[in-house]
Amino acid sequence: MNKESKIVIAIDGFSSSGKSTMAKALASRIGYVYVDSGAMYRAVTLYALRHGLASATSGVEATRLVEALPSILIEFAVQPDGSQHTLLNGEDVEREIRGMEVSGMVSPVSVIPAVRHRLVALQQEYGRAKGIVMDGRDIGTTVFPDAEMKVFVDASPEVRARRRLKELTEKGIPTTYEEVLANVRERDHIDSTREESPLRKADDAFVLNNDNLSLDEQLQVLIDLYRKITAK
Repeated sequence: MNKESKIVIAIDGFSSSGKSTMAKALASRIGYVYVDSGAMYRAVTLYALRHGLASATSGVEATRLVEALPSILIEFAVQPDGSQHTLLNGEDVEREIRGMEVSGMVSPVSVIPAVRHRLVALQQEYGRAKGIVMDGRDIGTTVFPDAEMKVFVDASPEVRARRRLKELTEKGIPTTYEEVLANVRERDHIDSTREESPLRKADDAFVLNNDNLSLDEQLQVLIDLYRKITAK
């Protein structure tokens, strides 16, 4: 593979495992486009909540949500500070999609086959030109099964809950460790047992357990793996 060749990098893993943070850092370091597939599912979930198509008490009205999919436009916008925000029908919803209300409903929305089919098609379109880093639950298994570089990120539920709590607290979103831990465990179960594209490690994925690794250490592991693959 020559130096001009670009590849697809698929980073999968459990919720709050830090895969988005490392995916962003890797994309920035190697000059690739970053796509947060999880943000796309969160945006659809926010739309459903806002339009009375989902709630914690009544669940998700799948039929009506599927009918609304053509009217849901999801885009990404790079901010002046270099961060990437998610737009839902032109509105910046980056903060809203990270809240606990969306977190509590995103897995039930994500298991709907038509939702996954719609977003997978969009994600595959993003990666057609390669030179992309995408993270999620099924990127290396369903979205890009032929990706040249696949990574599966793992960490204990307790470590992930502490990281998620810190992130929410810094954003001014009130919650508790117990609530976050329960949400992490529930999402793990739903993501791993759903019929449509369940969360699993691709057979050819590199496993990265980051329980005891700093972001710099994680990034170095990914860069070393990237250089090894692109040097072939």
